[in-house]
Parts: sequence; C-alpha cells; structure tokens
Amino acid sequence: MLRGNRTITEASSPILLFDSGVGGLTVLAELRRLMPAAPVIYAADLAGLPYGEKSEPKIAARVAGLLGRMSERYKPRLACIACNTASTIALGMVREVLEIPIVGTVPAIKPAAAMTTTGVIGLLGTAATIRQAYVDKLEAEFASSQSLLRYAAPDLVKVAEAKLRGETVDIAVIDAAARSLRAMPDGERIDTVVLACTHFPLLEHELREAFGPEVNFVHGAQGIAHRIAHLTKGQPFSADQSNRFVVTGDVQSAQLLLPAVKSHGFSDIEAF
Repeated sequence: MLRGNRTITEASSPILLFDSGVGGLTVLAELRRLMPAAPVIYAADLAGLPYGEKSEPKIAARVAGLLGRMSERYKPRLACIACNTASTIALGMVREVLEIPIVGTVPAIKPAAAMTTTGVIGLLGTAATIRQAYVDKLEAEFASSQSLLRYAAPDLVKVAEAKLRGETVDIAVIDAAARSLRAMPDGERIDTVVLACTHFPLLEHELREAFGPEVNFVHGAQGIAHRIAHLTKGQPFSADQSNRFVVTGDVQSAQLLLPAVKSHGFSDIEAF
C-alpha cells in the first residue's frame, strides 16, 4: 500500500475508526451514509476506558502507541480518532508517528456559535477535554463574542456505554448534568449545547428531555464523516468488504455490546 499523500491502490484497505469505547459508533453511522462500501475496522480501547479522567501524558502515550500497532497490523488507508479527549491531546503526536492521513475529532464550537440566538452555549465533555488549550483556541476563534459554559460530565460516558449494553439508562445522571450546566452563571440562557464527546450523541434523546425543547444540540460526527469522504475521494473500495470490530481488554465482557455492534454491520467482536 502507498501511504501519505500518495495514491492508495488496494481496494480492501480499511478505514480505521478508533475510540476509547463505543462513542465512535456515532461517527460510523454518519460515515456509513456517505460511504456504504468502505471497509471499516472499529477499534475500541475498552481496557483504557475512560480517557477523560487520565492525565494528558498517559492519554497521548497510550493513543499513539495503540494506533501505531494497529496501523502495522491492519494497514489502514486512513485513521480517525473518533474521540474528543484523545484528539485534543494526542492528535499532533499521532500525526508525527503515522504516515497515513489522520482525522481528529474536536468540539463543534464553530457550528454552535453560528446556531445560538441567545449567545450562551453549553459544552458537555470529559474533564480532560474541557480544560484543553485547543478548546480555548476554538472558543477564541469562533465564539469570542459569546459565552461558552463548559461542564465536565464523565458519568455520561458510563451511561452511554451501559445503554449500548442494553442496560437501563440512569436518567438521574443525565438530569444532574443538565442542572449543573444550567446552574452556571447565565446558564438559564443556554439555547445550544455542544456534545463534546462522541459518546454523548448516543444519549441525545435523554438529554433533550432533560434540557427541554428550546435547546439545540450539535456534535461533530457529520463533519468528521465528510472529512473522511473528502480525503478518500476517488479511491477504490472493495465490494467484498471486511468490517471488523476489535477491542482491547476483556473480550468476554464486551460481548454484551454485540447486539449494538451487529446493528452497525459487524458480525463479531475480536480481541486486539
């Protein structure tokens, strides 16, 4: 396979979607609408979940190391870090390590700033994401005349993972996140909420119930899918595609995700 900016010739070469868990399935759903024939390897680092409570050096080293080994094993044409926390911390390092295009995931502050009418935007993310200088940069560039209220809601990651395992959604956790964001100065004027974690769109229905009908939600899945489509435009894809869902950690416990995994076109869950 030819790498970097050169032409990819192998039609069977996959797109690698990487996330700490199952949040990246929200990106996959959008990608499937645009590129139904593309072979995809979805990699969930369940052994490292959750990323949001880890230190930046640990996240950067883990993500770069895993993506390096996965690139060697699966020979992807492109890799997408479908995780806001990993992207805001490790994207630069990964791009230095790998010789293929890397697409990251960043909080959708730009579209939120264009959408709000009150000028007050809420942002739900992990603790690691909301404190990143990258988020400061996005705010300064696209929402400098508006108010961006950030709230760390790591428990929403656990609730989203549980939902895909078929467990009952803990509405109290979702309500608590909504109340906490509303309780911040000017929080009652929030009309747009950025879901700055790919897990959170899995809970969009429940979040709408908690925030009320006057609040709009925005996340980056669609934009990421369009970026991947742009970078692979004109490349051949095998009609006999081989989609694989791989995980780090305990494969046996991950089997609870199998119904959700199958609904996204995968037949099984494999160990990495």
